[in-house]
Amino acid sequence: MGGRATIAVFPGDGIGPEVTAEAVAVLETVAPRHGLALDFSVGTIGGAAIDAAGDPLPAAELERARRADAVLLGAVGGPKWDDPGARVRPEQALLGLRQGLGLYANLRPVWTVPELMAASPLRREVLDGVDLVVVRELTGGIYFGRPSERRTTPAGREAVDTLAYTEAEIARLLHAAFTLARQRRRKLTSVDKANILSSSRLWREIAHEIRRDYPDVAYEDVLVDAMAMHLIRRPRDFDVIATENLFGDILTDEASMLAGSMGMLPSASLAGAPAPGERCRGLYEPIHGSAPDIAGQDRANPLATILSAAMLCRYSLAGGGGGDRARGGDGGGGGRANGRPGGARRAGGWVPGDGGARARAAVDVPNLRKGCQSSRLNRGTSTSLRRSSTILSRSGSVCALGAVAGVKKPRGVLTRRTKSLSLSFPIVDLLASWSMRIRAELHKTSPDLQ
Repeated sequence: MGGRATIAVFPGDGIGPEVTAEAVAVLETVAPRHGLALDFSVGTIGGAAIDAAGDPLPAAELERARRADAVLLGAVGGPKWDDPGARVRPEQALLGLRQGLGLYANLRPVWTVPELMAASPLRREVLDGVDLVVVRELTGGIYFGRPSERRTTPAGREAVDTLAYTEAEIARLLHAAFTLARQRRRKLTSVDKANILSSSRLWREIAHEIRRDYPDVAYEDVLVDAMAMHLIRRPRDFDVIATENLFGDILTDEASMLAGSMGMLPSASLAGAPAPGERCRGLYEPIHGSAPDIAGQDRANPLATILSAAMLCRYSLAGGGGGDRARGGDGGGGGRANGRPGGARRAGGWVPGDGGARARAAVDVPNLRKGCQSSRLNRGTSTSLRRSSTILSRSGSVCALGAVAGVKKPRGVLTRRTKSLSLSFPIVDLLASWSMRIRAELHKTSPDLQ
């Protein structure tokens, strides 16, 4: 995987700078092990950009993203910019990046960790074994259709939004979903509203045509209202779920509750199919929001952002996860063998070989500190690191993060595997690196915690 790559980093608003800085620290540590030099280009979007330039996505920032090999994003938005009558809103930055970079396939893996099941409103017997990925179409549908406007008529105020899809938009999303399903448990569920909507009838028609190219993948159609029920009633029956923009937006938030915490779930927005052995431009971000109520308090959980960075390594730097029955995002989703998730511990393309050239991880630390002002890079040991690192270790699922709780493993590999925490190599490597940074800093400031 050697060479040099540029990652555009947009910390964003709220806790975005805090969690993004932790992910950058992990990437900075892990890259030299694999002969990769990373250049981090830090920019400003969202509410911070509105304050600074009056535009949530200045042209220069979109160009920054276009020049990069991948984009790492924190979160955007907050009460400060919530005026429904405002001409510009932080979320417009996300839509602009998706459209400007051609990011049409959003992957959101959802899995359950036994120790977090109590945080979910569902019963353990419903959650046990959940391991799915939602593949959401991202640049079409009602969010981008025109006209989309409010107007005043003699009868009063009215508003219109347009839900439109082309054959090409539907086909490329479904090919991406089928490609991912082939790397997992070979099962795809297409979600639509074909009994009501013309766009959904076209969606289903094209899905049935494309399924013939993937005879090895089991296929089913499910109406979106039924899917909302099935995700709660029998979530472990699903593997890859493909759907259009609006339905995917709603269903992924519902599915996040299966995991017990939005702070544990990553996402990838890709400009191509997630095929093994191929690199793909993408934007990577945690699924949680900017959480302004805890911003600046060093309480934010960075795990979802770190796992998003792992997805970045898989799809934009490492060229897919061929050897690993490909989780739809490292850190949870994936094929199962004998009841355990995953396959090979080393994902194809991630490890170029033992040893090899070492290269420095190039990062503009002063600018990153400025952009991530509440982060560990600026303030020393982070409380969020201690808290997040014990989410798993304190509950008994001891992995590399368990070093903080006293498990001293030199390489940071899993010291105790549980059914849902048998992680593929990229994530083990990332978390091991993170663990070592935690231990080093805690040793400086709080030797008693060692």
